[in-house]
Amino acid sequence: MWRNATGLLTRGSLPRRLPSRWASGVVAGEHLPLQRRDRPGFAPDSLTAFLCVGRAYHRTVSASLTRMWLPVVAWAALIFAFSSIPNLGTDLGTWDFVLRKIAHVAEYAVLGVLLVRATRHVGISFALGVLYAASDEYHQTFVRGRHGSPIDVAIDAVGLAIGIALWQRTRPRLAA
Repeated sequence: MWRNATGLLTRGSLPRRLPSRWASGVVAGEHLPLQRRDRPGFAPDSLTAFLCVGRAYHRTVSASLTRMWLPVVAWAALIFAFSSIPNLGTDLGTWDFVLRKIAHVAEYAVLGVLLVRATRHVGISFALGVLYAASDEYHQTFVRGRHGSPIDVAIDAVGLAIGIALWQRTRPRLAA
């Protein structure tokens, strides 16, 4: 059951530091998480080590998903809630129209920033944002007093592009 640390588990000599996704900076010569303390040269069998690593990796991935995608889902829910309000008019005439379009750009710019932060890919972020904008306009066709408009999808796409561009200016190392 127990194998030598330089055997099956590590495929040779233990590197100076293990990759961070497998262990948090374990230095060669230190004990691995499931290594027996009474037999310092030995590590658990490969299945036990795999299960231990799997659990640690799962915790890291789920925490990352929650931290990155929860704001996207919350902001999309807020956009959905605003789209469900039957009448957003302010009786300001032309200014009402202009302010609503500026609000479209602003809310989708924030969505663009959140999407590119979560996906780390500009094209996927933009595509997801445009799909959500189209679904939001379709949703508005079912709300009394509202209507969906392809022009609003285009305005939302401009907002997405602005948000993504702002994110790229602050974080230039993203995939195109």
